[in-house]
Amino acid sequence: MTVEPDAVDGLPTARGCPFSPPAELTELSATRPLTRMSYPDGHMGWLVTSHPLARRILASQDFSARHDLRHSPIPTMLTPTQAPPGAFIGMDPPEHTRYRKPLNQYFTVRRIRQLEPAIERTTREHLHAMEETGAPTDLMRAFALPIPVAVISELLGSTPEINEELQRLRAVSMDPKSPAEDVGASVKATHELMQNLVTYKRDNPGDDLLTKLIDDGELDDAELTGLALMMLIAGHETTAQMIGLSMYYLLRHEEIRDRLTGGPVLTDEAVNELLRCLSAVQFVTRVALTDLELGGVTVRKGEACTISLPAVNRDARAFEEPDLFKTPNLFEAVGGTAGNLQPAGHSPASGNPSASGSHLAFGHGIHQCIGHNLARSEMKIAIGAVWQRFPALRLAGDDADITTREAFNTYGLDRLPVEW
Repeated sequence: MTVEPDAVDGLPTARGCPFSPPAELTELSATRPLTRMSYPDGHMGWLVTSHPLARRILASQDFSARHDLRHSPIPTMLTPTQAPPGAFIGMDPPEHTRYRKPLNQYFTVRRIRQLEPAIERTTREHLHAMEETGAPTDLMRAFALPIPVAVISELLGSTPEINEELQRLRAVSMDPKSPAEDVGASVKATHELMQNLVTYKRDNPGDDLLTKLIDDGELDDAELTGLALMMLIAGHETTAQMIGLSMYYLLRHEEIRDRLTGGPVLTDEAVNELLRCLSAVQFVTRVALTDLELGGVTVRKGEACTISLPAVNRDARAFEEPDLFKTPNLFEAVGGTAGNLQPAGHSPASGNPSASGSHLAFGHGIHQCIGHNLARSEMKIAIGAVWQRFPALRLAGDDADITTREAFNTYGLDRLPVEW
């Protein structure tokens, strides 16, 4: 397909500041919030950097999330294929509804609060291991990456042995230095491990999510395996990178670090601002199921619309002073300001940063991340606990030692060297 003259050539991912969207996306949001974009596979679709348009797309049944229809805005070795049984994030209703509806009750605020003691225990165990190993250490490998795996493993009813192997396999899959054959072998082994876990839970029921789904009798083993694998992958990488990015952001600003005097957990407002401002998931793509009008243009059936979440979460149409990190308290009973996102004090005049719009870090509509309450709790507990255990925590080395993952669906860090 011929690339149109004014079309963006693939999703911009290069960042000048690790905590801000690519400058090209910021400019597009201000001048061309819905613009043509050429995809690496030759498809011509659309790039969306407007918060109102993004919400409309995500809430509309005129757009599909099916994996077999998708086009990736960044280069990938994957080809569009039908989502495997259970992996409902790549499906539309009614299949999506059939898999997701039974899970909703296990991810309510009340259910996640019941899981918080396990999150706190897992966090303490990894902080203790960090202390035993000593500084310097890589906070990503020692803390941010393993905690979400351990939490999801506990939610599913995994054994300690399977949990340990899952952490090893996921570390290989997420390491950009891993050879392609190693990543492929890791993904295959992870799938087999999930199959083994489903078989184990049939013979060894417990008070866990997989046992409850097995007892319901609505899903076969292939569906249970696909669902468990989806929860592991979708719920692990994004949360891990949000913990890592948040820690990096806080460590880069002495005016915050010097005021962290023992708050046990982040406030809800702080978590939401970190999610809005740092937005680890870089994009979601939907495909039009019919010709329709959007933002004054006609989107044709079959055309992909890629939403840049970092851009829409900094859209001035939805957020006053979108580049300011605004929250009344960073930690419980501890005030703070932040920089490079420019510092902003809280006052009645500045108001709630979500008053004029809500961030889309977890998506919106029927496909909103089912685990958003779990991710928020993990961030609140894990980040607060680090500062309690290591009040003198600081970056080890300089920024040259910290590399970011730019050309990925999930933005984040490869390493975060720290000492205390």
